[in-house]
Amino acid sequence: MAITILPLSTALQPSAERVALTSNYIGNDGFTFAQQYLPDLMEKEFERYGNRSVSSFLRMVGAEMPSNSDLIKWAEQGRLHIKYIDCAGDTGTTIGDDTATIAVNDTGVGTGKLPLKVGQTVMISDNTAASTKSNKAIITAVSTSANTFDVAFYEATGSTFGTSEKLTVFVYGSEYRKGTDAADLSSVEAEDNIYENKPIILKEKYTVSGSDMAQIGWIEVTTENGATGYLWYIKSEHETRLRFEDYLETAMIEAVPAEAASGAADYLQGATAGTGAADLSGSKGLFHQIETNGNVASAGTLDSLSNVDDVIKRLDKEGAIEENVLFVNRQLSFDIDDMLAAQSSNAAGGVSYGLFDNDTDMALNLGFTGFRRGYDFYKSDWKYLNDATMRGGIVAGNKNGVLVPAGSTTVYDQVLGKNAKRPFLHVRYRASETEDRKYKTWITGSAGGAATSDLDAMQVNYLSERALCVLGANNFFLFED
Repeated sequence: MAITILPLSTALQPSAERVALTSNYIGNDGFTFAQQYLPDLMEKEFERYGNRSVSSFLRMVGAEMPSNSDLIKWAEQGRLHIKYIDCAGDTGTTIGDDTATIAVNDTGVGTGKLPLKVGQTVMISDNTAASTKSNKAIITAVSTSANTFDVAFYEATGSTFGTSEKLTVFVYGSEYRKGTDAADLSSVEAEDNIYENKPIILKEKYTVSGSDMAQIGWIEVTTENGATGYLWYIKSEHETRLRFEDYLETAMIEAVPAEAASGAADYLQGATAGTGAADLSGSKGLFHQIETNGNVASAGTLDSLSNVDDVIKRLDKEGAIEENVLFVNRQLSFDIDDMLAAQSSNAAGGVSYGLFDNDTDMALNLGFTGFRRGYDFYKSDWKYLNDATMRGGIVAGNKNGVLVPAGSTTVYDQVLGKNAKRPFLHVRYRASETEDRKYKTWITGSAGGAATSDLDAMQVNYLSERALCVLGANNFFLFED
């Protein structure tokens, strides 16, 4: 169905300028006092776009806590068990051999850090789809310098895999002869994954001259935070504040670190072109941290039960959080509704959704707020992804939604000096006993009650310094085209 938009393009620009627009508030195009009649003015401004603010996501699912450093680091648990998914038999490994040497090629396995031990028993499986090649074996030797280990197979026929085939190996136990000591056993240290992020400084300012403050407009204005009045500069100041508050959230969602030698790194550090370091500029937002350390559904949708099952299978391999919330754009919301509706499309008597049977005398509910399939999933529209002035209508790099675990985790709170329950998302803002940069605002100039300088204007300043920490990004899903 084609939809005609009048005017032909969506009005994306707000009526906000660096100076007061008399045409917007205190005048009328083409009006002169020579006209016979004065215009009939409606004094109430019509809110044609409804609530224009897009912030609320982090308020719903995140927490805020102070930080007093330029760099924030946190540790997350590593895996308890040992498994490698990129291994291969050496050139001497052929079908029929009762021993073999296996090379571990997984990224992140540093030289000298292979935690395998002589006497451990392992399962070895071919990675090829629909392959039936697998073996059980016991480790007989380990070379940490070469990242290889030798095995002896339990099967008399030896290995079923061939030379250089890609293999998966995991440890499932151990076995030792009677009367042996622990001379060959080595201690394995707990694995921690260390992550970091840095806060960025956000600023905004609104300026109005003292002369313009003396001009009273004829139109009554309101803003989303409840500000009302007949002074046009009050509306402009409140909209500046609302815009800044939105940016406090959207910056935490969209921020990316500046790559080494990038133009942004050079600019932010004041460095010579091509010398900026990556770890000193930008920040890591929600999307970036999920794309780097989490899960990405490149299909970008959940329009079939098989797509849902793929997500669930991945969650089984990660933290397996029981309850999850899907924050989605309108299209993904429709896809989920249609997918769920299709599960009862053959119900006797017509459409039957949820716990009731629809009939002709009731309003038909064609939407769903959640479903359960192994895990509980709740669905919520995310206005930021639909808003025409933000991500709504984006084609390249479009984000359709995010799956967020609905739970909390225990972290050590440096301020409180003890463990505390925190959601998986939290904003760290710079603060100390003498300076709180969570949300600073101050007035300068010589108008509007300020008396800080000889500037004949009122300047309202806003500042915040913050970063978003995504704890357990492996439990998050990003749906993008």
